[in-house]
Amino acid sequence: MELKDKIIVITGGASGIGAAMARRFAAEGAKHVVCADRDLAGAQAVADEIGGTAIATDVGLNADIVALIETVESDIGPIDLFVSNAGIGLDGGVETPDEGWQRIWDINVQAHIRAARLLVPKMLARGGGYILSTASAAGLLAQIGSAPYSVTKHAAVSFAEWLAITHGADGLKVSVLCPQGVDTPMIAGMDTATVDKDGLVSPEFVAETVLAAIQTEQFLILPHPKVADYMQFKAGDPDRWIKGMQRWQASLVD
Repeated sequence: MELKDKIIVITGGASGIGAAMARRFAAEGAKHVVCADRDLAGAQAVADEIGGTAIATDVGLNADIVALIETVESDIGPIDLFVSNAGIGLDGGVETPDEGWQRIWDINVQAHIRAARLLVPKMLARGGGYILSTASAAGLLAQIGSAPYSVTKHAAVSFAEWLAITHGADGLKVSVLCPQGVDTPMIAGMDTATVDKDGLVSPEFVAETVLAAIQTEQFLILPHPKVADYMQFKAGDPDRWIKGMQRWQASLVD
């Protein structure tokens, strides 16, 4: 898909990868870019910069996702590309309370499902459309120190794969973005040893990688190409993979 003259919605558009994609897609000639975020002031600043629109949205709430999509479709036009980018992190393991699991599940998984529930019928009726979800390399591999993040990102990848398999022949284009460490507000205060094994990249670099992938309609987007090697190693010998991850975890503790 070429982005010139397209209507694009990006959740989590106030900062980080979302803001970088908004700027890059606008520069590519998009007809209109909508920045949706809980941080309305941040989203508005990006929207003002690129001549787009900001809409206050908490993707953890179904009502907000419905309002976002209905507002754009009625006031701006049919959505050509929906970037389900907003996400959160949460440290912890089996001790994490249900409330924490539910909040991260709503944002990192259900937000993708709820958006697709509304958009897929509309896009198929129009002859096609594009949905891009931001997951993580943790959704292909694992995230040391965070069961909720690892589990929800795996689910996000799985849902994107299901969409592509089920509706790809009907004209729906699907991509899933799975970076490792990206220099964004999300990693502020985190132990970067667990997120930048192959180097932190900038949001702008990720946006360029995403643009190239959209133009070729590539499903799996890996700003860190080394992740593909890790996936092959994991699939080839799962027991050895787990032992290696155990050693890495032990080295971080030491």
